[in-house]
Amino acid sequence: MAETPTGTNADAIREAAVEAALGKLDLDTKTRLLAGQDMWSLPALPEIGLSSLVMSDGPIGVRGVRWTADDPSVALPSPTALAAAWDPALARRAGRLLAQEARRKGVHVLLAPTVNLHRSPLGGRHFEAYSEDPYLTGAIGTGYVQGVQDGGVGTTVKHFVANDAETERFTVDNRIAARPLRELYLAPFEAIVKNAHPWGIMTAYNQVNGVTMTEHRYLVNEVLRGEWGFDGYNVSDWMAARSTTGDIEGGLDVAMPGPATVYGEALAAAVRAGEAEESAVDAAVRNVLRLAARVGALEGAPAVVTEHPAAVDGDALAREIARRGFVLVRNENAALPLKSGTVALSGAAARAARVLGGGSAQVFPDHVVSPLDGLTAALPEGALTFTVGADPSDELTPAGEGFTLRARCRDAEGRVLGEGSLPNGQVQWIGDDLPAGVTHDELASIEVLGAFTPLESGEHSFGTRGLGAFTLAVAGETVFDGVQAMGPETDPFEAFFGSPVERAKVALTAGETVELSLHHTLNKEFASPLPAVMFSFVHLGPRRDPDELIAEAVAAARAADTAVVVVATTERVESEGFDRKDLVLPGRQDELVRAVAAANPNTVVVVNSGSPVEMPWREDVAAILLGWFPGQEGGAALADVLTGAEEPGGRLPTTWPAALADVPVTEVTPTEGVLDYTEGVFIGYRAWDKAGAVPAYPFGHGLGYTTWSYDSLTAGPDTVAVRLTNTGDRTGREVVQVYLAPVSDDHDRPARWLAGFASVEAAPGETVETEIALPRRAFEIWDEEKNGWAFVSGAYEVLAAHSLTDARLTTTLEI
Repeated sequence: MAETPTGTNADAIREAAVEAALGKLDLDTKTRLLAGQDMWSLPALPEIGLSSLVMSDGPIGVRGVRWTADDPSVALPSPTALAAAWDPALARRAGRLLAQEARRKGVHVLLAPTVNLHRSPLGGRHFEAYSEDPYLTGAIGTGYVQGVQDGGVGTTVKHFVANDAETERFTVDNRIAARPLRELYLAPFEAIVKNAHPWGIMTAYNQVNGVTMTEHRYLVNEVLRGEWGFDGYNVSDWMAARSTTGDIEGGLDVAMPGPATVYGEALAAAVRAGEAEESAVDAAVRNVLRLAARVGALEGAPAVVTEHPAAVDGDALAREIARRGFVLVRNENAALPLKSGTVALSGAAARAARVLGGGSAQVFPDHVVSPLDGLTAALPEGALTFTVGADPSDELTPAGEGFTLRARCRDAEGRVLGEGSLPNGQVQWIGDDLPAGVTHDELASIEVLGAFTPLESGEHSFGTRGLGAFTLAVAGETVFDGVQAMGPETDPFEAFFGSPVERAKVALTAGETVELSLHHTLNKEFASPLPAVMFSFVHLGPRRDPDELIAEAVAAARAADTAVVVVATTERVESEGFDRKDLVLPGRQDELVRAVAAANPNTVVVVNSGSPVEMPWREDVAAILLGWFPGQEGGAALADVLTGAEEPGGRLPTTWPAALADVPVTEVTPTEGVLDYTEGVFIGYRAWDKAGAVPAYPFGHGLGYTTWSYDSLTAGPDTVAVRLTNTGDRTGREVVQVYLAPVSDDHDRPARWLAGFASVEAAPGETVETEIALPRRAFEIWDEEKNGWAFVSGAYEVLAAHSLTDARLTTTLEI
C-alpha cells in the first residue's frame, strides 16, 4: 500500500482540488449532487471531473448496485460472529476483503459497519451489530473501517445514533440522558472517528430526545464534527431525510435514495427563498467532494490509496472468521473435539443452514457449505448419518434447494424486456436491481420459470408471498390463478416479509424433475415508497409427522457414538424491520434436543442464530457451540472445529440469558411514540451485575481446546501487562480481558467494565506476555452538570480475566 503524494501534502492537494471543483458549481448543480440520482449513487459532474459515487450495503458482503445472483458476493459471518473473535486485526482483514469485493463491483462506499449496541436481546437486527459493550464494539468497528479504507473504499458507520431496536424505527423518539448517551451509545462512534477516521457516517431514522437524527444539529454538527473532528460525509438512512431546511441545517450532506429527495430542486428553492444558507450547501458539497477525492473519483485529486493490499482469498478468510467466532460455551467431559466413531447429525438447519440475517445486509454467495456438507467431507465414509429431526419452520419458504429458477420480465403488451437468474424464489428488486434492459416504468409482469427436483417423495406445497395477481403452474398444470389483496398489513413491505400463503399441494417423486412457473402481474395500487418489485415463490416439502421425525433422530443418536444437533432461528425471528417477541427457538427444536440427549449422553448442540436464544436443555447436553450466522463457509469451519483440526476461538460479545424473564433490559416497544432508556448506563452485563442476576453464560465467556495459567499481572495508569502459559497439550489462543472495578464509588457506576483486551497464541508449555493499553476514558464519566468528561481518581481493582465472571488475577491500582 502507498499514498502518493504522502501525508499532509496529499491532504492539501485533495483539499485544493475540492475547493477548485466547488468554485465551478452553480447552486442547482450543487444541490443536485446532494440528492441521489438513483437508489445507490450520486450524479457524475463531468464539468469538474467528478465520477458518479456508488454506494452499497456491506456489513457481511458487498451486494453491489444490483441485488442479483448473476454477480455473487462473498458472504462473511455475521457481525456478531466477527465481534465474538475479539480481534480487531481480524476485523481489519475482513474489511480488506470487502474493499476488494467493492472494487470488483465498482463500489466506492460501503454502507457499514453497524455499531449500534445490543441494548436488549430482543433487538431484531442485533446479528448485524457487534456487541452490548461500547469498548468492544468500538475496537472491532475500528478494525473493520481501517481494513475497508486500506483498500481505498469508504465506509459509513451507522446508524448514528441509538437505532438499537426495530419497532417503529422510522419515527420512535428515544429519550436518553446525556450520560448514557455519551458513555454507551455515542462511544463506539467516537472511538471509530478518532482511531479509524471513517470517510462517512449514516444518520438513523429515529429521533433522539425529540429531534430526528437527520436534523440533529447538536449531535451532528457540534459533537460529531465539532468535538470529534469528523470530516467525512453524512448520508441519510434510506428515506430518512424528511425536511429540506431541517436536514441541511442539521448537518446532513446527502439525502438518499434519489432522484426524488428533500434536496435537489427543493434545496435550491429554499436557498433562493432565504430559508436556507448557501454556505450550508457549500459545506455539504465540500464533504461529498472530499469523499470523491479520497476514493479517486475526482480529477486532480490523488486517491488516498494508490496501491491496494495483497489479494485476499475470500473463501479461506470466511472460513477462518467463522471458526474464530464460534463460541464453545459448554464442553463436559471433553466431548469436543469429536472422538473417533460414528456421528448422528440431526436438525433441518444442518442441511439448509442459515448463513446470514434478514434484511438489507443480505447477499447472494456463489456457494454455501452447510453443516451436513462440511461434516460429510471431513468424516470417514460411513461415519455420518443425517435425519431431519425437527424443522425450525413449518411455513413455506422461498424456493431454494432443488430449484433452478430465472425471472422473465414483460411490458404491458407482453413483450420480453429482459431476463435474469434467481438464487431462490424471493424476488426483491429495489431501485436498479432489475435485470438488464428492464425499467420500472415499462415493467408490467414477471414470470418466475424453472425446474424442481425434489429430495423427497410426497405432497409438496407451493405458494406465494406478496400482493397482486399470481398464476402458478406445476408440471404444466395451472394449480392457482388469483389475487392476493392487502390484509391487515399497513404497507407492502410488511406484506412481503409477512406470512406466505399456500396455493396448492402436488404429489411429486424424489429425483424426478418437474417444470414450474409463477406469473405475477404488478398492481400499481400496491406500489411501495421506493421503486421496487417484491414477491416470493414459496415451497414446503412433504409434511411428515413431527413425532416420527424426532423418533428417527433419537434412533440414529442411540446407535451413534456422538449425536450432533443443529438448531436455528429463521428469518421470521431475526431480521431487519421488526424486533423479537421472545428468545424461544421456533418449532419443536427444543424437544428434539431433549429427546436426542436422553438417548445419547454424548450430545453436541450447534446453535445457528445471530443473537441469544433460550436453551432450556443446556445442562442436559455434553457440549454447546454457538455458531451465529456463520457465512458461506460455515459448514466447513464447523467441521474444522468439531473434529479438532481447529480450535473454537470465540468469546461472547453479549450476555447469553437463561430465560427472557431474567433479562434486566427488555423494553423495545415505544409508548405513544416514545422509548425511554430508563436503565441509564446499565445495559448488558452492567445491568446483570446491578440486578444481581446470573445469566446462562456471561459476557466474555468461551472455552477452547487447551488450558491456560495466568502467571502475573502488573498494572500502571496507562498499561496492564499479563503473563500467561499454555498448560495444555495443543497450541491455542486465549483472549485476555481486562476489567476495572472501582473499590468505592460515589458516581453510580457499573460494578465493573471492560477496559481492554488482547488475544495471544502459544504452543503447549509456552509462556507469553501481552501489554494492554488502559485508555484514559476507562476512568472517566460524563458529568451532566459540567457537560463534559470527568476523570474519577481513586482505587480500582484491575482484573485480568478469562471472562467477566472468571477473573484469574487481580491487583489494585491507585489513580
